Amino acid sequence: MMMYVLIAIGFVLLLGGAEYLVKGSVGLARRIGVSPLVIGMTVVALGTSAPEFVVSLDAAMAGVAGIATGNIIGSNIANILLILGVTAMIKPIHSDPGSVFRDGIILVVCSAVFTGLALSGSLDMMSGLILTAMFIGFLVYSYWREAHGADPEVAEMHAHEAEEVEAPDNPWVLLAMTLGGIAAVVFGAELLVDGGTQIARQYGVSEEVIGLTMIAVGTSLPELAASGMAALRGHTDVALGNVIGSNLFNILGVLGIVSMIQPLPVAQQLIEFDLWVMMGATVLLVPFMVTRWKLSRLEGFIFAASYGVYIAVQAYGVDSLLEKIGA
Repeated sequence: MMMYVLIAIGFVLLLGGAEYLVKGSVGLARRIGVSPLVIGMTVVALGTSAPEFVVSLDAAMAGVAGIATGNIIGSNIANILLILGVTAMIKPIHSDPGSVFRDGIILVVCSAVFTGLALSGSLDMMSGLILTAMFIGFLVYSYWREAHGADPEVAEMHAHEAEEVEAPDNPWVLLAMTLGGIAAVVFGAELLVDGGTQIARQYGVSEEVIGLTMIAVGTSLPELAASGMAALRGHTDVALGNVIGSNLFNILGVLGIVSMIQPLPVAQQLIEFDLWVMMGATVLLVPFMVTRWKLSRLEGFIFAASYGVYIAVQAYGVDSLLEKIGA
């Protein structure tokens, strides 16, 4: 019973902590004169990806690498199929392909590089350096491109991301929100990893499955909340930008940094099945971006239903399924 309480409290702390962290840090950035463009590109993206980073780092340091890697792969799958699916059901997603196509292709390439590194069976220091270098290069390139007006649609999208965040004006309140948000995310991650580990041990479920499902959904809650609110306000391009940015942060920034701190073995199930689901979902974005992005409510339902099928496969057992189909 206690493990479920730990997970429930962990979810609440992660969601609430990420929200206060984003609001506080965005408010502080505004106070010191940081532009909406930079706030949207960095502060908002880092804040919504904080749960994935802290949970994966905590899991890696606790010796449960399956949760660390499963969390990121599962989060990327959930971001595309679940979050974009739910967002489109709230309000169909429309976006100028020029505003997301380049970053979408970058996401596909970076996901392929990450998959190639993971297929070796381990993410070590060298893998971490490669991923982190790509992450820094992406940030520098994106900032240069948008600051010089190369992509006004993208600049507007990131500005909308910053505008979506409402924060008070009092600097001391903002500081308290930021520090409190960090503390809540760290403590929530600790409870989530502890609870997930206990469930895995009690029911004989692998660490990676817990990371791919329960914990991945929990750490994706901030992106779901942000994308849902953006859709309700008519900024569906922000929801799409959130997903692309979050997935890049996850595979490059989060696992890049974590694997430099603590090498991460990659479980066989991830190599044989889940990495390819992640790649398939990522590649699925490209046709929409090429043909003037439009994700209708029906297509959003199909995305969300596909995620439901993925979770059902995890519940049934990937090994059992692969054995039954002769893979």
